[in-house]
Amino acid sequence: GEVVQVGSGKRNDDGSRQEMEVKVGDKVLYSKYAGTDIKLGTEEYVLLSEKDILAIVS
Repeated sequence: GEVVQVGSGKRNDDGSRQEMEVKVGDKVLYSKYAGTDIKLGTEEYVLLSEKDILAIVS
């Protein structure tokens, strides 16, 4: 899949944010059963946690 949006990252124990490793535009591989499928208008998306991404391929 292609990353179209990312969150602000996870919050660490000290309150700081850990930046996401994936960036908008990255091509990623994820498990067939990972995430949640949603449809917004005519577009279909999969909502994933970064931990569910198996590989960044580009």
